Amino acid sequence: MTGNDRTEPDQYASPPCSMHELDPAYFGLPPERGTAGSDVARWRTAERKRLLAQRLALSAATRAEHAQQIARHLDALIGDPAGLIVSAYWPIRGEPDLRAWLEELQRRGARTALPVVVTKGAPLVFRLWRQGDRLERGVWNIPVPVDGKQVEPHIALAPVVGYDAGCYRLGYGGGYFDRTLARLPASTIGIGVGYAEAEIATIYPQPFDIPMRHIATERGTRTR
Repeated sequence: MTGNDRTEPDQYASPPCSMHELDPAYFGLPPERGTAGSDVARWRTAERKRLLAQRLALSAATRAEHAQQIARHLDALIGDPAGLIVSAYWPIRGEPDLRAWLEELQRRGARTALPVVVTKGAPLVFRLWRQGDRLERGVWNIPVPVDGKQVEPHIALAPVVGYDAGCYRLGYGGGYFDRTLARLPASTIGIGVGYAEAEIATIYPQPFDIPMRHIATERGTRTR
């Protein structure tokens, strides 16, 4: 309910049975199957807010421990990284921080990259990055490599706000990673990264949503 409940008179502007005509998001419920994309978008906005608050409520120590566990599961999933280009992300808003793991990949023969928004609404590009390389503030003040060579990663990691059993990823709503996966070669392995508690029953995938190949959390990996 809205928190503004009060005693109502016995007469209504419309009969009580018409309540089923209201948008489920009005009550904080998920949309029904087959509902319009606008209903899904409203529900996703509310669910994104809830999941972000849940993530930010985790202590820094818990997030650090989860990140170490996620890194171990990623190692098991990827295997020998020598010769691979692995793209990750610069952590914001309580996302798992995998920068130490990226340094370890570099020592084991991989090249690492970070995504860059060059044009708003366009697919991301990826620039090589190592610890110590020069960074600048990009879109939303997220640090991005300045001088790194543009590459196409073999493995592309993306943080998730939420995810479902089909390995569909709920992100921040900009659609950047979906557009990027659509552009990358089919051989590129997309891996969503997040905390296990971010799993939801479904994100109600829309035609523009592209599933990840895997989802990695502190409890293990899920494969589509």
